[in-house]
Amino acid sequence: MARAAPYDRDAALNAAMTLFWAKGYHATSLKDLESALNMKPGSIYAAFSSKENLYLLALERYFEASRKGLRALLATAPSPLLGLVAHLRSFASLAPDDAARQACMLTKTLVDTRNTDPEIAERTRTYLTKMRDEFAEVFEQAKAAGELPLDADAARLARRYQAAVSALRLELHLGSSADDIAVLAEDMAQEFERLRIPPSDALRHSA
Repeated sequence: MARAAPYDRDAALNAAMTLFWAKGYHATSLKDLESALNMKPGSIYAAFSSKENLYLLALERYFEASRKGLRALLATAPSPLLGLVAHLRSFASLAPDDAARQACMLTKTLVDTRNTDPEIAERTRTYLTKMRDEFAEVFEQAKAAGELPLDADAARLARRYQAAVSALRLELHLGSSADDIAVLAEDMAQEFERLRIPPSDALRHSA
């Protein structure tokens, strides 16, 4: 009996993520997966068990990559809140072929599966909640750094911030003009920037 050809699991998962992100769970056929992963049906099932399991693995990869990218940007920012502000502005400078110009894969997945595939939909809600918690933690750090009032509601700000990111991604997905995206990103960035306590005021409050 012939052995299945060896495969690069990371490359296969990246290819699956890109395909699923673009087409969605239901619209992606086995033929699509064969072509994208360069694997035969039997090899795909041997490696990933099922289309659903492959999708869940691709969704996890998307979430981890998104969180890693955010953390990397924040690590280079002068402060927590300014890092979040820079993240919003970064959407205006995405290259035309950048995959991030698509609508969020988590949002698209929830719309695609909430009434048909409960396990995928529930996993998606979990990731969206974790991402919002990630934003909330940054707002808490901003409070600790004196950028926000101590009574600021980090969870509420995180929900608003997640909505802003989703709106920007949707506009990019719709193909809005670069000028419109730049204006929208700047409006949203300034909304959060205005929350920042000026450094001189923060020093007085901590004195």
